[in-house]
Amino acid sequence: MKIGIDASRALIEKRTGTEEYSYRFIKSLISLDTSGFQIFLYVRNYEKTKLKLPENFFIKKINKNRLWTQIGLSKEMKKDPIDVLFIGAHSVPFIHPKNTVVTIHGLEYKYCPENYSIGERIMLEFNTLISVKWSKRIIVPSESTKRDLIRFYKVDSEKIRVIYHGVSSIKYPVLSIKHNNRKSFDILFIGRLEKRKNLVNLIKAFELFKTRYTLHVTRYMLTIVGKEGFGFKEIKSMINQSLYKDDIIIKDYVSEEEKKELYQKAGLFVMISFYEGFGLPILEAMSCGVPVICSNVSSLPEIAGEAGLLVDPNDIKQIAEAFEKIICKEDLKNDMIKKGFENVKRFSWEKCACETMDTLLHC
Repeated sequence: MKIGIDASRALIEKRTGTEEYSYRFIKSLISLDTSGFQIFLYVRNYEKTKLKLPENFFIKKINKNRLWTQIGLSKEMKKDPIDVLFIGAHSVPFIHPKNTVVTIHGLEYKYCPENYSIGERIMLEFNTLISVKWSKRIIVPSESTKRDLIRFYKVDSEKIRVIYHGVSSIKYPVLSIKHNNRKSFDILFIGRLEKRKNLVNLIKAFELFKTRYTLHVTRYMLTIVGKEGFGFKEIKSMINQSLYKDDIIIKDYVSEEEKKELYQKAGLFVMISFYEGFGLPILEAMSCGVPVICSNVSSLPEIAGEAGLLVDPNDIKQIAEAFEKIICKEDLKNDMIKKGFENVKRFSWEKCACETMDTLLHC
């Protein structure tokens, strides 16, 4: 059997979100026994891989800069047909095998349309429509996203399979009280720096917290990490005008090693997005023993389980009070850390790869 995988977003150097998902899936797939299959990884002409591929894995470069999927990948499907095609992070090509599986990660543009340009919304709507129509099976990373697909696109629930993403655990040999007796307390956010991530309210909550609460740590810091996205100028301007701008740090994309260090130093991780299809950073934080505050909307309660402290993303006072609770209540913080370690056991990239492969073979 010939299995094709769109790896065009998996092998880039600076991965986020769906790109990281594609990379981790392929990396985990390599470790499985796929000896009875030929697996083709379709990449752009300039992409390189440092992955050590088994003999039954083949790289196919498609030299097309624009409309890579609809023209480049379609031509490849016509020239060298395969049995099953997996699209992990974009849309189904015009020419595709009948057994095509696609992952739809979320419908952010439906819930936060103001965060996208008209052109972006049209493209996202188009890509989702053709993917829903042309695929035989759809994979989603959460029950929340499954409900959204059924609600907005009337997809038959039997066509959709929920397969959770994994988490690359970065466990440190300490369970609790790792943040005591320090001169500063770091509140951390990692993700794309855009309005959908609700960074404006995060900054407002941090300012309220700094104004109202004088606690036992000398200095409280807010570190915001990620690539610039829609609305970043407003976020940056707000920080520059803040009374506490010296306590707010912005970092661009960081390496895996730098990210590990940030999690290790953090006293608290916050993700109060208006919408998330999954929310991988909250699991990364939990795997490092960092208590998590997250929104009570979309997939985040599902992914955080009992380990996260849920807040209304629109309630600045509640968010600030949540900071204070975790910082002041040692028992609560330690309980959240323990529950976080337990929660991440539900997620693994190996399990994700096994379940995805099962879907491909039985679609």
